[in-house]
Amino acid sequence: MSTHNSFDEQFEFTGKVKTYSLAAIAVGVITILAGFLTGAGERTFANLLLMGYYFACVCMAGVFFCALQYVAQAGWSASLIRVPQAFAKTLPFAATLLLVIILCGLYFTHKTTLEPGGEEVVAPYLYKLWALAGVTTPGNPHFDPIITGKSVFLNRPFFITRLIVFMGSYAIFGWLLVKYSEGEDELGGMFYYRKSFTISCLFLVIFGFTTPIFAFDAIMSLEAHWFSTMFGWYNFAAMWVSCLAIITLTIIWLRTQGYMQWISQDHLHNLGQLMFGFSIFWTYVWFAQFLLIYYANIPEETVYFVRRWEPEFKPWFWLNIVINFLAPLLVIMSRDSKRKTNILAITCGILIVGHWLDYFMMIMPGTVRATSHWYTEISVLEIGIFVGFVGLFIFTTLNALSKFKSIIPKKHPFLQESLHHHI
Repeated sequence: MSTHNSFDEQFEFTGKVKTYSLAAIAVGVITILAGFLTGAGERTFANLLLMGYYFACVCMAGVFFCALQYVAQAGWSASLIRVPQAFAKTLPFAATLLLVIILCGLYFTHKTTLEPGGEEVVAPYLYKLWALAGVTTPGNPHFDPIITGKSVFLNRPFFITRLIVFMGSYAIFGWLLVKYSEGEDELGGMFYYRKSFTISCLFLVIFGFTTPIFAFDAIMSLEAHWFSTMFGWYNFAAMWVSCLAIITLTIIWLRTQGYMQWISQDHLHNLGQLMFGFSIFWTYVWFAQFLLIYYANIPEETVYFVRRWEPEFKPWFWLNIVINFLAPLLVIMSRDSKRKTNILAITCGILIVGHWLDYFMMIMPGTVRATSHWYTEISVLEIGIFVGFVGLFIFTTLNALSKFKSIIPKKHPFLQESLHHHI
């Protein structure tokens, strides 16, 4: 455990947390194997997509956090930037893992039904609606004119290419920002800061245009008949709030271990403000999308929410709003609550679980709804895979954090402003 407050302070990833994270990974691997061996392959793939997407999105949002601070020329965050930079360093691994899950789900097939009680067909585990063989071939019993109309966009080569280009570009930008920050520690001055500023401006433009498409591909195309132009921003809000919660919780934990003692309640207050504000933004986008579709009552739009209003699923539908809106609204609205570490940590935990439920609601009905209603039960399979990915995230990000020579950017031009931050 570190007890000093030096600018050369290096995080050491050892002890119980490392052991527990490896144990959690083992739990996840065993759960995944059990899922496939017990015939629950479709549900297992759905959970792998859920957690792989969650993992990648948090790391992507970590790059976004870093870029946003540089473009805004923010001073308050300079002393804590190593934590989201660790997420950025983990992104290549998270992106590769998500791509492998998607490729396996897209090319591995099984016998299933496209609708409850329907004809049994051989279809991919994921994206079965548009990746089913013969779906764009006139005269084929599975021919679908709607999917055929979207086939220029929704076809395997273009779909995979987009995912590789998007996630690859995010990873490259994250690598550059980390590289420039480490170079700044060696050289000092404004040279690397200006390079970081320039590359961050470019990243934010690219990220802003491509993130909605990434969400359309990875999640919305599970139900390819349905579409919403707000879905991309809805996903962005979810990934951003999740990332803020995990950054805050990581910093709180590091402080309890004796690291980053320069982080004050004022820094945590700022993070709490961001979590609160963007939780409200997430609710606004969720409600706007829901209300417009509900009010218009057009069948091809309402099918998405009708499916989620089935009696077995309805409790999760409303719990999603309670956790992700009412919890931050009621718990961290006041100034005092944002300055109490325990309350802030509890709120972070609630939001992390809440946005897991949010992704669960997005993914499950479009993947395993055709076979039965048992997918509505959150069971050992969901919990085990969640635990496994939590362990994987902790291990990879803390390992990345330990690779920094110092967990404070000691020659950042705004470091002194951050160290004396007060609100």
